[in-house]
Amino acid sequence: MLRFPRRLWKAYVTDLRDEVDAESAAYRAKVSPSVVSRNLAIVFIGAAVCMLLVRFCGNVEDPSWVRKLLQPIGLGKLAGTFEHAVTKSPDKRINQRIWWATARVVAYLVLPILIVKLGLRAKLSDTGLGLKGPSQWKIYATLLALVAPLVIWVSFSPAFQAKYPYYRLAKGEGLWPRFITWEALYATQFLGIEYFFRGFFIHGLRRELGYAAVFAPVVPYVTIHFGKPLPEALGSLFTGFLLGTLSLRSRSVWGAWGVHAAVACSMDFLSLWHQGRL
Repeated sequence: MLRFPRRLWKAYVTDLRDEVDAESAAYRAKVSPSVVSRNLAIVFIGAAVCMLLVRFCGNVEDPSWVRKLLQPIGLGKLAGTFEHAVTKSPDKRINQRIWWATARVVAYLVLPILIVKLGLRAKLSDTGLGLKGPSQWKIYATLLALVAPLVIWVSFSPAFQAKYPYYRLAKGEGLWPRFITWEALYATQFLGIEYFFRGFFIHGLRRELGYAAVFAPVVPYVTIHFGKPLPEALGSLFTGFLLGTLSLRSRSVWGAWGVHAAVACSMDFLSLWHQGRL
């Protein structure tokens, strides 16, 4: 009975560790320490900037930063329009969600892509956006099947109902167009999250850190779950390692994105189901 878990551990941990560490050792033997240090600095400092942008520029609860940024350069009117859209407009609820998702797509996807191309001068396919790596779809499908019952069980808790969905329907409001638009944006920003943590972070560091690169994004990944229900926050520690390992093996973030987006969007729809809105 223990053979299957042992085979999995060997394939996805020990063999993977030895393979990636060997690649890293060969790379570090060919390049100077200054190049290694430069690349490490680019990834870590770039990641810090991206997370700062999400924290401050993606904060729709306090949009005053827009005025502080734009008013000194003569764009105070534009800043006022933005503030009105997310604080006083009749459409402020969906506007807030649109800005929230857009800020994360820019900071977690667009900016890291620019850093990879202009800073690391690497191919995007080498940082998790390729489609030709070893297929792990069976593993991802199994993960989704295992997680689904847990998500359904957790959805009955009051903490879950208090948190989801992020875009709350007004009384009498249908799913189209705002809720469906939100869900599409919500799923897209998860591509940003997967690329940032499991692509840019891990594959941007695999040559320099070897297998240890899988642990680098785990801590910041857990921090973005602060404020969520405790079981979900604790689960992020495990899923951060698990999805990172699968990305390291497959050299792709697409499978993880599919699982992540499916689980997250299902949470919103489960919440609506419990409310009798579906």
